[in-house]
Amino acid sequence: MADSEALPSLAGDPVAVEALLRAVFGVVVDEAIQKGTSVSQKVCEWKEPEELKQLLDLELRSQGESQEQILERCRAVIRYSVKTGHPRFFNQLFSGLDPHALAGRIITESLNTSQYTYEIAPVFVLMEEEVLRKLRALVGWSSGDGIFCPGGSISNMYAVNLARYQRYPDCKQRGLRTLPPLALFTSKECHYSIQKGAAFLGLGTDSVRVVKADERGKMVPEDLERQIGMAEAEGAVPFLVSATSGTTVLGAFDPLEAIADVCQRHGLWLHVDAAWGGSVLLSQTHRHLLDGIQRADSVAWNPHKLLAAGLQCSALLLQDTSNLLKRCHGSQASYLFQQDKFYDVALDTGDKVVQCGRRVDCLKLWLMWKAQGDQGLERRIDQAFVLARYLVEEMKKREGFELVMEPEFVNVCFWFVPPSLRGKQESPDYHERLSKVAPVLKERMVKEGSMMIGYQPHGTRGNFFRVVVANSALTCADMDFLLNELERLGQDL
Repeated sequence: MADSEALPSLAGDPVAVEALLRAVFGVVVDEAIQKGTSVSQKVCEWKEPEELKQLLDLELRSQGESQEQILERCRAVIRYSVKTGHPRFFNQLFSGLDPHALAGRIITESLNTSQYTYEIAPVFVLMEEEVLRKLRALVGWSSGDGIFCPGGSISNMYAVNLARYQRYPDCKQRGLRTLPPLALFTSKECHYSIQKGAAFLGLGTDSVRVVKADERGKMVPEDLERQIGMAEAEGAVPFLVSATSGTTVLGAFDPLEAIADVCQRHGLWLHVDAAWGGSVLLSQTHRHLLDGIQRADSVAWNPHKLLAAGLQCSALLLQDTSNLLKRCHGSQASYLFQQDKFYDVALDTGDKVVQCGRRVDCLKLWLMWKAQGDQGLERRIDQAFVLARYLVEEMKKREGFELVMEPEFVNVCFWFVPPSLRGKQESPDYHERLSKVAPVLKERMVKEGSMMIGYQPHGTRGNFFRVVVANSALTCADMDFLLNELERLGQDL
């Protein structure tokens, strides 16, 4: 688009503001919501980077544009973006579009406040505490603390920092020089944020002791015990174990009771990264996968994943009632946290976090929960398990689909074996050739826009697909489509 006459300022013209926003919301409803969740539309409209730059006309110029041009910009942004609410988007641990959560997100953005003090966010300070209380109750705690964080990775980093501070509170003022060599423990299937967090917090990645996982991806408690002994023998001080409930690739749940026993014997902080699997606590049928989570000191849980609350919605939950969050992170900024305010200053939660400004992430979850209730959310979780099992059973009926393992969660991992490789398992180059199949099929599906599925190598295993069955709009027909489409895309391989 070429420059045109400048768009007059909308300031002071409420009619023009309303007209613009109604038009934008119309585009959003038509293009992002209706088309973006319709199986008759593409998941994505793939363009190479240079072509996409030209189509979007990204350059920022000195002169403004007309309202019609701005609306066309909005349409283009939506047109060339991946539709993560689409039923054929299986690529990430988040998918789907909940209308009540989206309504909460729109209100959040419209009010544009920060979560740090009651005086500027009274509704959301009270709402956040109620939502956190509900999440803690599902974990099994009658009291505690918590915050919403900008992502599960940050929640995990908070847990490491809190565990370190609890053991060595002087480090807040005096820094790393006050600390002995520390050791934290997690399985080889853990989220990469544990390694990143150790580096970010100055512990160093060498402080992360990697515990063995069994063939299903679960931490081996006996090896945890052995690793703790080795760390102590080397002069390091163990201080934290990070278990995982719902690993990223295989969807494995660590044995929390046994791990909690080890932590109790050694006096270690137990953190459970349940960013992916935490929502299973809502299901009476499946919550046994997290047995023992009530014994944790901290839990990370991302409702933006399986509950589809919308990015981002990530809670850090603590069993602590000693105000550890505030003691660890507080700095008493006098221009925000005046102690002589006219209301209870305990309501000012901003000093619990390392951020200053903090977005409101509770409304979308609260509004969705109000609409669905515990029972509605439980049905969603149970239905995801049912559809994952349907997909597995349908795979077993077809030639060319080989499961990596039987899933216990909604991560379905498998190889698609194309016609040219069937019956060739004994060939010396079979695994090398099979590993090349997933990248080729991924390129084909993305360029056609028919669906998106993630793939990865894993340990000694070559590339395989990981389908995430999480979108609450999914049906058995979508599972059938997925299998049919892989067969169609791979028939000539």
